[in-house]
Amino acid sequence: MSTWSKTWYENRKKQNKYKACKVIVDGITFDSGREAKRYNELKLLEKAGEIENLSRQVEYVLIPSQKGETRNERKCSYFADFVYTDKKTGKVVVEDTKGMKTKDYIIKRKLMLYVHGIEIQEI
Repeated sequence: MSTWSKTWYENRKKQNKYKACKVIVDGITFDSGREAKRYNELKLLEKAGEIENLSRQVEYVLIPSQKGETRNERKCSYFADFVYTDKKTGKVVVEDTKGMKTKDYIIKRKLMLYVHGIEIQEI
C-alpha cells in the first residue's frame, strides 16, 4: 500500500459512517466537529450568564427495560448532546447537534415529546 493510500485509509477509519470525525476539546471527546463547536458556543453563553447548568450526554429513558416470558428487553434511551437552563425564560433546553437525521433519531425525538413532553432543539 502506498504512503498516501495508507494515510487516507487510517484517516478514513477514524470517521463514522456519516463521515463525522471525533474531536477533543477541553479533554472531552465529541462525536463531531459540529458538536464540539456548539459546546464552545454554549460555554461562552454560560460564561456570559445567559445560560446555566450546562450538561452533556444526559440520558432520558424512553422505554424502561421489560421482562417477558421468553426474553428480556433492554431499556431504550435517548442521550441529549446538551441540556441547560435558559436564564431569560427559566426553561430547560435539550439540544442535539444533527448532521444526519436517522430513522432511530426521529423515533426517539417523537418519543421524547410523547413520554417526557420535551421538544428537542436541533442545531
